[in-house]
Amino acid sequence: MISRLVLLFVVSWPSATRAACRFLMGRARRIGVARRILWPSLWLCTAISQSGCGSVLSGAGPAAHHIVAQAEAGSGVGSGYTLVSLSAETIGRYMRMPNAAPSQRVSPTAVGEVRLIPGDVLTVTISDSAAEGGLFAPLSQGGTVFDRVRVDAQGRISLPYVGRPPVAGLTLFQVEHAIRERVRRLASDPQVRVQLEGDLSGSVLVAGAVHAPGRFSTLQGPLTLLDAINMAGGVTLEPHLTTVVLRTGDAAHSFSYSALLAGENQPVPARSEIIVERARKRFVAMGAVGRPGLMDLPSDNPSLLEALGAVGWLNERTADPRGVFVFRLEAGQDEKPRATVFRLDMRNPAAFFLARQFQIMPEDAVYVTHASTHEFQKLIAPIVQVMVLGQNLNGF
Repeated sequence: MISRLVLLFVVSWPSATRAACRFLMGRARRIGVARRILWPSLWLCTAISQSGCGSVLSGAGPAAHHIVAQAEAGSGVGSGYTLVSLSAETIGRYMRMPNAAPSQRVSPTAVGEVRLIPGDVLTVTISDSAAEGGLFAPLSQGGTVFDRVRVDAQGRISLPYVGRPPVAGLTLFQVEHAIRERVRRLASDPQVRVQLEGDLSGSVLVAGAVHAPGRFSTLQGPLTLLDAINMAGGVTLEPHLTTVVLRTGDAAHSFSYSALLAGENQPVPARSEIIVERARKRFVAMGAVGRPGLMDLPSDNPSLLEALGAVGWLNERTADPRGVFVFRLEAGQDEKPRATVFRLDMRNPAAFFLARQFQIMPEDAVYVTHASTHEFQKLIAPIVQVMVLGQNLNGF
């Protein structure tokens, strides 16, 4: 009997539903014991048939014919949406961009000037030209070394015979000159050398989605963004899902990690902060797909074919291959949101080539409608279960 109802449904809907309900009601009258169990379900079946199943049956979204009808009537969400049926004639402006050729550019490595700040640690060497009897050791003996000299909170250092000269904001050469002037009256032709050991002023902070976040020195030479990230152990995410934010104190810049690898690497000024974070490159998969939900884009330049593959393709039992839609909201020429819905009929073999060329953008929604037979199955299955229960009760 169920197969007859399915055939009747396929031929005509919702007349098939009304026919199914009449048949089930006839069965109910012949099952006297289970009548109280069956009648509520049969009443629900009647309500569904009279309502056209538009809002009674559960579902993941609109049916394909509703999307097409509202686009034609201009009654979509907000000010309406444009429906684009993807074909060889319409896909041109929505195709994936070809991969760029490798760049020959090498990032500049300009050396910035380091100026001291509180917290820096210095090693100061002072030598005296006098062979004997000098206040400081002669240069031939390595001079007199004062190590672990820290710049205090007031921006000063403390040295014997030198006092507490202010050094914050000075370069190493300027600090050497300041110390030499203070000890000139105490030594014969003094020589001064200042080295930066622990350099907050010349360091770079790397934090976020890296394996070993921390602060890294520029003492070994100038750093680029890739240098600093590699010193922090590299990124933990895939390159196309990684965004790098550079804060210099004067400005903030955002870079795609894939773009840095492709030749857009940048030098990093001292005292900068580098934040590595997940890029918001996601799309939503809904309806009759293998794994619906919020997904990361599968690549830096993904196609619809890749996106469907990432979510387990269409559900073979429930999907309607004629109803593959992509919902997109983007800014128009007047900067107002513009809604566009793209439709693809996967029954057409050429649709696989179109899906391979169509580019998925961040925040797109990929929606696959359910087949009509699946909707009928949701309607009839619980009623048939109640009928079987009634027949079993009638046998007692």
